[in-house]
Amino acid sequence: MVADIIVRNAFLRRYGRICDISITDGRIVEIGKVDERAELEIDAEGKLVTESFVNPHLHLCKVYTFPTIGEEALKYYHGGIMGGAMTAIEIASKIKERYHESWIYENAKKAILEALKHGCTHIRAFVDTDTKAKLEGVKAILKLKEEFKNILTIKVTAFPQDGVVRDPGSEEFVWKAVEMGCDEVGGIPWIEYTEEDSRLHIDKMFEIAKRYNKDVAMLTDDAGDPSLRTTEMLAVKAIKEGWVSKVTACHARAMQLYPEPYFRKLVYLLKKADMSIVSDPHTGPLHARVRDLVSHGVNVALGQDDIADAYYPYGRNKMLEVAFINSHILWMTSPADMDMLYDMITVRAAKAMNIRNHVLEEGNIANIVVLNARSVYEAIWFQAEPLYVISNGRLVVENEEKTIFHIK
Repeated sequence: MVADIIVRNAFLRRYGRICDISITDGRIVEIGKVDERAELEIDAEGKLVTESFVNPHLHLCKVYTFPTIGEEALKYYHGGIMGGAMTAIEIASKIKERYHESWIYENAKKAILEALKHGCTHIRAFVDTDTKAKLEGVKAILKLKEEFKNILTIKVTAFPQDGVVRDPGSEEFVWKAVEMGCDEVGGIPWIEYTEEDSRLHIDKMFEIAKRYNKDVAMLTDDAGDPSLRTTEMLAVKAIKEGWVSKVTACHARAMQLYPEPYFRKLVYLLKKADMSIVSDPHTGPLHARVRDLVSHGVNVALGQDDIADAYYPYGRNKMLEVAFINSHILWMTSPADMDMLYDMITVRAAKAMNIRNHVLEEGNIANIVVLNARSVYEAIWFQAEPLYVISNGRLVVENEEKTIFHIK
């Protein structure tokens, strides 16, 4: 039998040794000493081979808009302890007055190709779906989802960025977006003016999710206000509706300000709901208590969040870069910490997107990267481009690095 692809001499972190990986019909069929031949053979030369990277939080309809929208929103979002976060969102929403499928498509396609270059094969794309954005972003991202469906998985999340109660009519656009093919129902309940409206926001979005059997992903408590409790509200709703393991909360930044007794209650609810937290410490002054959540058994992942938009002027859709930056912010610098960070951009991130079996094991889909590094430490330290990216059993990217010193 001739395999489609064999990656030889791969160092596998979960095996702790050099192995060959045989891939046929899109799946990993053998790990070990592979005697058969393949149509394509790649020599990893002892370098690290792992699951491909996963980005569980990206505002894909807004990428590369920073030069257009400017820095005003950024000042409010990054100022102090994020007391002006709501104002930042209100200012940033002005870009949606210019939304059009054509330019959103081009910007998002550029970001998708960057993701592939850097070894990312799965993206959760939050797409603004409200009375300003209408369905322009949804149309663009759904088009790209179809174009890249055999290469990169895009989970499109219909996202009412400006609220549901405070933006009458947005709920109808979310219904339409899901009917058009969006994969998940989004939300941002903390943006509402009262706790009652925040709960109603969650209830309305769950009504859509339940009707179409969709996962739910919301941005919660994204401001410097310790009284915000929408992460708790979301977890309670997930438990009540039987949506266990189907809900993700992104940001939850106010958690950093919670008193310890309340934090421990919240951890209990998160675990009962089997709810993941996606943290993006690099895009705001506050962040979820990542280390504490992990130690208590909550699934935590890292997301890119933004790429050169109103909230963050940088970003390359490069998850190794995200891990590197957050190693500093979170003071996660030991080898064990680095392994955890790496899991947060691979297997833990996959769980946060409800992607099953994203593990480098026999029988699973072959979504893997051959890194230009011999360890997780080297991978995060140098963030070199993957030498090869294999998606759904196909070689989709090959990177080369070349430096010439002209020194006498």
